[in-house]
Amino acid sequence: MVKPQKPPSGRTNLASCIVATVFLIFLVIIVLIVYFTVFKPQDPKISVNTVQLPSFSVGNNTVSFTFSQYVTVRNPNRAVFSHYDSSIQLLYSGSQVGFMFVPAGKIEAGRTQYMAATFAVQSFPVAPPNEASAATMPITTTTMGPIGVPGGFGGTNNGNRIGPTMEIESRMEMGGRIRVLHFFTHHVKAKSGCRVTIAVTDGSVLGFHC
Repeated sequence: MVKPQKPPSGRTNLASCIVATVFLIFLVIIVLIVYFTVFKPQDPKISVNTVQLPSFSVGNNTVSFTFSQYVTVRNPNRAVFSHYDSSIQLLYSGSQVGFMFVPAGKIEAGRTQYMAATFAVQSFPVAPPNEASAATMPITTTTMGPIGVPGGFGGTNNGNRIGPTMEIESRMEMGGRIRVLHFFTHHVKAKSGCRVTIAVTDGSVLGFHC
């Protein structure tokens, strides 16, 4: 004759709950350690390589030009960086003179992407030559391009460039998200700011500092 089994005691149920709770806590700790050591989201890095003004015109103390900026954007994360809220802004004397939205896109994990942006800047007033920022450029004897301008791009002084200059500021922002382990979404943002010195006489880029 089969004896009826005794129902589990309350002590046994309590022990099972404790074991399950400890296991879940341990699992959460492991996930957090992996998340913050291996998959911790980082902001992308923007590096400005070249700034050019393919066209430039000046008259009646106003200028207009076409602005081109070439950058590299590095995604240091172990997940795809999806950017969708990005723009380039040009400032002169603290006022916006140009603006462009950067199309949305994706940069694969651990990859670097080259990007180019070109847009027209409408005519805006500038200070007279005798009041222009950095009114004259010093004469030098070097034959190399100015600091910040890679060889073959921008202007060269060649020891004889002198005249009024103007300075504009380029600000680039890239916003987007990183999705880690297909579950965690982290918003990231990258920024860069450069001051560009331009010869008012012909629009040559004398240098830029980022």
